[in-house]
Parts: sequence; C-alpha cells; structure tokens
Amino acid sequence: MAKKHPTQQSATVNPLSLTRSLPHELSEAISTSLASYQKSISGNRKLRLIDYFLTFLVFLGVLQFAFCLLVGTFPFNAFLGGFCSTVAQFVLTISLRLQTTGTKEIFQNISSQRAFAEYIFASLLLHFIVYHFIN
Repeated sequence: MAKKHPTQQSATVNPLSLTRSLPHELSEAISTSLASYQKSISGNRKLRLIDYFLTFLVFLGVLQFAFCLLVGTFPFNAFLGGFCSTVAQFVLTISLRLQTTGTKEIFQNISSQRAFAEYIFASLLLHFIVYHFIN
C-alpha cells in the first residue's frame, strides 16, 4: 500500500455542498444582472420602451405557440404567418435597439432617426409580406 505524501491531500468534494451553493450562486448572478440592467436603463425612456415591446413580443410568441398546441393548427398558414411575424418583429426590434443604444463603433454612420426610419420601413414590408402569405 502506497503511503500518502504529507503535502498531497485527497481532493474529495462533497456533492451536496455544490448543490446547496448552486441556487445561492444562481440567485446572486440574477440579482447582479438585474441591478446592472436597471442601472443601464435608469434614465433612458426609449430603451425602456423598446424592452417592454420586446417582452410583449416574447409573451405573444409563447401565447401563439401554446394556442397552437392546445387548440390545433387548422388554419396552419395563419399560425405560421402570425408566429413568423412575431419572431421577425422581435429580430427587427433587437436591431433597432442595437443601432440606437448599442456600440457606436459599429453603427457610427447611422443616426437614431435613420435607424428608426429603416425599422418602420422593414416592419411595414414584413407585415405586407405576412398579409399576402395568409391570403
């Protein structure tokens, strides 16, 4: 039987101690993230409005998908058009959020007014395509 050297210690980790600290670390990470987010949007009403709209779009997409699972997909084109339009509007809104409040190094030549005009044009085009897809 080999003798253990006094400087070598057995590295035994108690799995229960890891699972007990995981919820604490997770709640600490979430609270730190929320505090940082609240600090970053504290004075920016436009950013807060965009984030509320993004939250609404996520809720709407979940609601449409749940309706599809519970009721069925009889008018499948209607479900597909509605769900794809929700996801595409979410992507367009994220793009607007990045252009207006994101890194200025990437979007340095784009003003907020131009970004909003492009957003409106792309949204109108999206809904025109979805309208013609449903019919």
